[in-house]
Parts: sequence; structure tokens; C-alpha cells
Amino acid sequence: MRSVLTLDNVNVDNKTVLVRVDINCPLHPITKSFLDLSRIRAIIPTLNRLTNAKVVLIAHQSRPGKKDFTTTLGHSRELGRLLGRTVKWVEDLYGEKAMKAIEALECGEILMLNNVRMYDEEVNTKGDFNAHAETRMVQNLASVADLFVYDAFACGHRSTPSGVGFTHLIPCVAGELMKNEISKLDLALDNPARPCIAVLGGIKVDDSILVADNMLRNNICDELWPTGGVANLLLELSGIEIGAVNHDFLVNELGKAWHQTVETAKSLLSDFGDKIRLPVDVAANIEDNRVDLPLSKLPIEAPIFDIGIQSIRNLSAAIKSSGTIHLNGPAGVFEVPDFAFGTIEMLNACAETSGYVVVGGGHTATLIVKYGLAEKMGHLSTGGGACLDYIAGKTLPAVASLEASAEAFTLNIARSVDQ
Repeated sequence: MRSVLTLDNVNVDNKTVLVRVDINCPLHPITKSFLDLSRIRAIIPTLNRLTNAKVVLIAHQSRPGKKDFTTTLGHSRELGRLLGRTVKWVEDLYGEKAMKAIEALECGEILMLNNVRMYDEEVNTKGDFNAHAETRMVQNLASVADLFVYDAFACGHRSTPSGVGFTHLIPCVAGELMKNEISKLDLALDNPARPCIAVLGGIKVDDSILVADNMLRNNICDELWPTGGVANLLLELSGIEIGAVNHDFLVNELGKAWHQTVETAKSLLSDFGDKIRLPVDVAANIEDNRVDLPLSKLPIEAPIFDIGIQSIRNLSAAIKSSGTIHLNGPAGVFEVPDFAFGTIEMLNACAETSGYVVVGGGHTATLIVKYGLAEKMGHLSTGGGACLDYIAGKTLPAVASLEASAEAFTLNIARSVDQ
């Protein structure tokens, strides 16, 4: 575990505790009913550690301009239903209504504040920890709290007032979800069972290439097995013509990141070509039909939607024989049934392996839950972008904040919290 404080290090009895959570849920586009409560359930272990405290939840739902951007009233009701007790709610964040509601809390009660992204300070404030600390939101909330608990791993790669603004104002500790994410990811990164492979796909090609670069250069993984857009890019850069339609798709998806991503990918192929296991065949969408083709049949002026049958067999065998598997991104366009085969077989192999499987959130995690395979994975991350950044070796602002707060408050943590 990194040098951060957790709930094990503090006394929360009768304290006012701010808890930043990520309970951003998929909502029905018309009725706004909740389609998946996984993220709300994920914070319950932390709340169970705070039953003797006055708990104030800071959360968001979507972002301005999106159809599912709404208040957190429904979230408070769903959380209350899951907990079997009332979760109070206030249509305010740091104004007079919120301050009065917080001050009125009794030990054991939970109050959820309004959607933090409905307030300009959260969305528009830029700068370091001190800049975020100077916002009215952080100043007001810190003035009535004894402790800040960060439990929103999926937001950990974002620097916002609600995430890092409390760093030097009050002790900041990791919640149970955050602690679990860090410890499970560190286990697979720092001391993975061998052989360790990275299976990276999807269309976030720039992020995946950075992950691959970190894992190969730091000897975290022994082999890279690219799928999806990652495979298409590496195939092209290795000298396989993939066709204009597939090349143009990659260029459009990567946008400004195209040139840097290509340079990094070229270096990987040059330095670690013997460790990169490229597909040996692909599946193209030809007039809405799946057509599996060996690489010798490329280029083709049809979109490549999946890895081919033999590549699927090779990948499944590699997964089943590995000690650690880092999995992120689908193998193809899984939304189209004919091209979900690679992704489904990849997930089935992960469910059947005796190795430790770490799934990096996002679409992959959603599919695993959908197919009922979650219990067969070693770790199913709650964070897509945050998990990618973490395993790419980037410092997450939330983790940096917790480390800085631990350094500032460790010597007097008991006095700071017990006063």
C-alpha cells in the first residue's frame, strides 16, 4: 500500500466526515430511472466503517450538457434503500442550506449534498492543491468537517476541488474502495505472478499504448497481446497494410494524439518486438457479414471489427497459461453480435484461467458483469480512465493528494482528528 492514510489510522467516532464518492450511474434516457447500482453498492463498505460518524457525501452525476446530468436526490434514495435507512439530501453544496443541514447531523446519520458538478467552482477551477483549497466550496465544507475520506477511484485522475482541495486543510484518508483499488493494482504491478501478460484493446489507443510502454519498459509484463484498435495500429506500423478505411478511423479517433502515439508505438515495436504478440488474422465487416481473413489478404477496404478465429485461439491459450493478466478494452466491436466473438472468448478464457486477472474498468468491466463473470476475476476496477492512467505509471491527482496529506498530518493525526 502506498504512503497514504486509511480509515484504520483515524478515529471517526462522533466526527463530521466528508466523503467524496463516485456514484455516477447509467440512467434511463427518458424516465431517469437507475439502470445499474454497482457504483452505489461499491461505497457501502466505507459507509459501514463510518456508522459512528456524521457522514456528508459529495458526489456527481454525469456532467453539464449531457442528458443524464441531474441532481443526486435519486442517488440518496437508492443508497437509503440499499442501506435500509434514511439518507438525507439537500439541494445545495456549500451554501446556507448545506451548512445548516451538516450542523444538524447527529452521529450515525448520512447526508448527501447536491451534484457537485452543478457548481462552477468544481467544473472550472484549475491549478494546484492550493488553488482548489481556496474555493468557497472547499473553505466552507472544511470549516465544518474533521476528516475527508476519498473513495472515488474512478475520478482519481481528475484534479478538482472536491477531490484534492482538502489536502492541507483537514486530514485526508483513503476509503475502503480506494484502498482496495490501490492495493489490488499495486499487487499486480509490483509483484505479478509470472508469466504476466497485458491484453489491451478498445479504441482508447493512445492510453493503451502508454500502458504498454510502462509495462514493457519496467518489466511489469512479459508479453503484450494487442486487440481492437491497438492491434490495428501496431499491425500497420509493423508493415501490414490495413486499408484506408481502418487507417483513417485510427487517425480520426486519435486526433491530436496521433503523432505522439505513433512515435511511442514505433519505439515499442523496435525495442520489444519479440514480446508483442500481434494477431495473425482479423475479422472484417463486409456487407454486414463477418469475414475472417489472414493477414496475407490485407489490405481490405472494409472495416476490421474483430481479431480473427486463430488469433482468438492463440489469445485464449495465452490467458489460460499466464500467472497474471492485465485486461483492458474489448477485442472488437462487441456491440455487433457477429463481431463479439473475440471479446466473449477472451472473457471466457479469463474466467477459466487460474491466473490473477486485473480488469481495468470501462466497457470491459461492464461486459464482465453482464455475463456474470465478475466473481471469477481477481480484481474488477471501478475506474476506466483512472485505472489506465495508474497502470500507465502516471501519478493520479487523488493519490498525490492523499500522499501529501499523509505527510502533513501523520505526526499529529490523532490530535488533529480527536480534538
